[in-house]
Amino acid sequence: MLQPSLMEVDRSYRRCLIGGTFDRFHSGHQLLIQTALRQADFIEVHVVNDEMAQAKGGWIQSLDDRMETLLNWLSDTAHLRHEVHVLNDTHGPAPTHRTADCIVATVETIPRCHQINERRYENGLPPLSILEAPHLNDELGGILSSSRIRLGLIDREGHPWIPPSYEGKVLRMPAVLDDEFKTPMGQLFEGPEDAPEVALSAMLEALPENHGTLVAVGDVTVKGLMDMGVLPDIAFIDGQTKREALDASLLVRGDAYAQQRSVVNPSGQLTPELLDVVRWALEQDQSVLVEVDGEEDLAPMFVLATAPLGTIVVYGQPRQGVVMRILDLEAKHRARNLLVHFEAEE
Repeated sequence: MLQPSLMEVDRSYRRCLIGGTFDRFHSGHQLLIQTALRQADFIEVHVVNDEMAQAKGGWIQSLDDRMETLLNWLSDTAHLRHEVHVLNDTHGPAPTHRTADCIVATVETIPRCHQINERRYENGLPPLSILEAPHLNDELGGILSSSRIRLGLIDREGHPWIPPSYEGKVLRMPAVLDDEFKTPMGQLFEGPEDAPEVALSAMLEALPENHGTLVAVGDVTVKGLMDMGVLPDIAFIDGQTKREALDASLLVRGDAYAQQRSVVNPSGQLTPELLDVVRWALEQDQSVLVEVDGEEDLAPMFVLATAPLGTIVVYGQPRQGVVMRILDLEAKHRARNLLVHFEAEE
């Protein structure tokens, strides 16, 4: 990552403009702003409002959250050298700004800067110098961006959620993690084991109206949802409960799903084949049933690590009820922190 000196006194510009959404504020955003700080005495950062941000797609942070993160970083990095404003249209104040003399852009937004300068010419103002900030690449070879973070591919620094050294290997859960997995990975909805509909009903009432993909893990959870008229987008089953085969009357109807896949995943393990199926299922636009030969208990780990933000993950918590997790960066961090303690084998 770039570590520029921001203490230089001899800067070329007086006031530099920066615009952006700044969702999931990441290292690429920092580089964009640092590019301006290195060359201008003062910067103005204009943050896209909620209406414009939501037009880019779902699961973007609110303006308040984006502003708070940005201001916290700027207070440490650009003390007394910045202002932050809300951007309510495409060009903001740039076409009529009389004291600004430069603007920062990436290669994708340079054409917009030229449009701004055309409008400035019409307004009798000199053009803004355009400072191009380079992109940062993430460890998967893509451009570090908020969209790739929202897709669940990388964290804010560009690191993948599943360590590359774990790809293609069997991961065995060590006994030391037993207690950790007894702690729910999300919100727990309590209910008796012999009446799963109690916990599931409470969970469905709490389900956001506009939610992402619904992933259910476990035969009892999947069948309970289906009996209540809710077909998960992706379901993982193994024909067992508490490691005992289910009665035929309790088995999940596979013909309710548009697509079915089978995969081998022994107890206490996470196999490369399961990871491949999880990734494949998340790319489908039709319902998927994954039948696991072995156990699906640990499948939520791969789902949490690979699914887009906003995905809903539901699974049964033994003797307690049902857990629902709306996938966010915190959940991904916890999943990765657990996965790195698994024993990787060829």
